[in-house]
Amino acid sequence: MKKITVKNLIEFRGKNDRTRLTFVSNLKKEKNSSEGDSGGDYWISCLSCLRNVFKFEDADLLDEKTSFLQNKIEQTEIKRIKDQFQRNIDILTNFKEYDFLDLKPNAEITFLKQTKSDTILDINGLLIEAKPCHVFSFSENSSSEIGAVWFVAKLNGFTKAELGMFADITYRYLNKYYSNDFYVNPDYCIAVDLFHGQEVNYSNIKNGEIPILIDSTIDDLRKNINALT
Repeated sequence: MKKITVKNLIEFRGKNDRTRLTFVSNLKKEKNSSEGDSGGDYWISCLSCLRNVFKFEDADLLDEKTSFLQNKIEQTEIKRIKDQFQRNIDILTNFKEYDFLDLKPNAEITFLKQTKSDTILDINGLLIEAKPCHVFSFSENSSSEIGAVWFVAKLNGFTKAELGMFADITYRYLNKYYSNDFYVNPDYCIAVDLFHGQEVNYSNIKNGEIPILIDSTIDDLRKNINALT
């Protein structure tokens, strides 16, 4: 079976018993995809822009990308493409008043390079893909710490519980690949839903504000996989 994205897990949770088997069967047939959890190319315009706004702290990038997409809309007669660009513009417009600094610690941060080979978590025998947008280190009270932010998008957005699944995987990802050198700060293992402009961090899960859904979902997925063998 291919590597499984958090988006796959969320889609699986939304199926009933009958359609879960069909979903798993199709999942087993699919080739590995580079689309990831962020919605692939459909949302790439707003995703790439917001990643850069977060990294460079330059809100002018929102207007620049919006103007670029508006020109793209004027240059095509295809309604599907117009709708796609307009939805990306709508997200960028919604984030014009968003405070990206709330996603960062009050300290100097260093962005770390992520390697493509270190994106997989083995959870109960299933390979789960973890691809946060930015991983960054910082120091607080003489402690070397690490965090990450994952911007995610889909039409109509994610619930907070679903968003918590991205934050959970982010925490586990940092714990596996970076915890030898850094303290993984749960406050900065953050998932941001671009459609609703809301965020969840791993501390919300630790505090019981957001349910833990990853393990039970993987257990159910594993049972359905076994039922097909």
